[in-house]
Amino acid sequence: MKYSKQRESILKYLRSTKCHPTAETVYQNILSENPNISLGTVYRNLTLLTELGEISKITDFEGPDRFDGNNAPHYHFVCRECGAVLDLEMDSLSHINLLAAHNFNGTIEGHTAHFYGKCPHCASHNLES
Repeated sequence: MKYSKQRESILKYLRSTKCHPTAETVYQNILSENPNISLGTVYRNLTLLTELGEISKITDFEGPDRFDGNNAPHYHFVCRECGAVLDLEMDSLSHINLLAAHNFNGTIEGHTAHFYGKCPHCASHNLES
């Protein structure tokens, strides 16, 4: 694959943040470094980086897709109130692959798990009300 300064900027930004941005947020954050980039180019590069396994696309919740530059195995928390997507610091649940495979004749290759509720900010805000 041919080198692209724009793709490199997108990847650099995603690896520098834990906020799980949307494509529009990625675009806004790399625009100053790449003033001629279009939102369409950002979308195309995010798709390519996802297909190459360089980043992950998070789609299992309402709202626009989010992107994650952290490819280490980890889980996400989605706030049902404000929509924030946060990394969860927890042990791997890899044993659920074995549980899922127990009565399944196919092959389990992995899993995705998202946890839902209220983020610390929303939970504390609701306590104050």
